[in-house]
Amino acid sequence: MPKAPATPALPAEPASYEAALEELEQLVARIESGQLPLDQMLAGYRRGAALLAFCRQRLEAVQDQIKVLDDGQLQPWTQE
Repeated sequence: MPKAPATPALPAEPASYEAALEELEQLVARIESGQLPLDQMLAGYRRGAALLAFCRQRLEAVQDQIKVLDDGQLQPWTQE
């Protein structure tokens, strides 16, 4: 009896925003190199989309925390 194909394991969620951003930058560089086979490029695109969603979610969470700290108003960022 033929064995069912194994489903690929989902990559782990990044440890932090910075780790996700670094992985995303490396992934984009590999995709842009044009050296990946089509199936790896597709998998890389999917991983990149997941990393991008993770980064956006983290940024939105931080933005929401800043709103709370600024009494509901986003203030312009000024460096002193």
